[in-house]
Amino acid sequence: MRALFCLLLLAALSGCASDSRMREVRDFASEAPKLAGFADLSQRFRDTFQREQPYLTAANVRTEVLADDARRAAYPDLVALHQSVVLYMRALGALAGGDQFDAGKQIKGLASGIKAWPDTGLTDRHVNAYAGLARVLSRMITQPMQHEAVHAMLRDGYTPLQESLDAMATLLRTFDKHHDNEAAIVLGMLEVEIPFASKPTDRLLAILAKSHRQEKAKEYQLLGLRHTLALQHVEEIRKQHEALVLQLAVPAGRALAAAPALPAPTVQGGQP
Repeated sequence: MRALFCLLLLAALSGCASDSRMREVRDFASEAPKLAGFADLSQRFRDTFQREQPYLTAANVRTEVLADDARRAAYPDLVALHQSVVLYMRALGALAGGDQFDAGKQIKGLASGIKAWPDTGLTDRHVNAYAGLARVLSRMITQPMQHEAVHAMLRDGYTPLQESLDAMATLLRTFDKHHDNEAAIVLGMLEVEIPFASKPTDRLLAILAKSHRQEKAKEYQLLGLRHTLALQHVEEIRKQHEALVLQLAVPAGRALAAAPALPAPTVQGGQP
């Protein structure tokens, strides 16, 4: 009887520890909305030329049209990258809650893959990570066993997710660099042109131009902070994911499928 009681107690303790760990997985998955800033800034990056055009010289317009074409061509892949990371986190959270995850067409859409866009910092390494994450999702969405499925998803998805978050951080730095360049073009043009509106007849024009310059300067300052915040969120999620995998690699009262030996993280945090 004593032996049976000990076994039951161990099983109960193991179950509590396991439930606690599944709750930590769900908590991690609930952080996915923080990545929405990446999606918003990707769209802003795509629309750079549309905002710059009124402030460009004729010579600069020709150059920027080519850059605009490249940004618009890359944009669907930026959206797909963000979507793959969010879907992974949502699927992980659903499994940790004992539910099956069915994203339907969203999962199937990932199979088309993405391309490298060297000008943005999106490399073949990130393309491979995206493909790896898509494979993990396609295998895991029908897994019926909660704990085993969660461990397998964390194990197989560790490197692809870390690399995908690295891609998002790299892209955010690219967005921020383009943002600084846009601010220099717009504010620089206004700085040059406003002094020419010095005639009494141009007084109203000068007032409006100065007000516009102040508004644009504030807009670019706030957008710079948004880039910084978005990058911080990506780095926070990367660290939480790494810590979660390391913690779940330690058995909780009984032998569970352990995470693999973890490679060194590849995402670098900090200011853009």
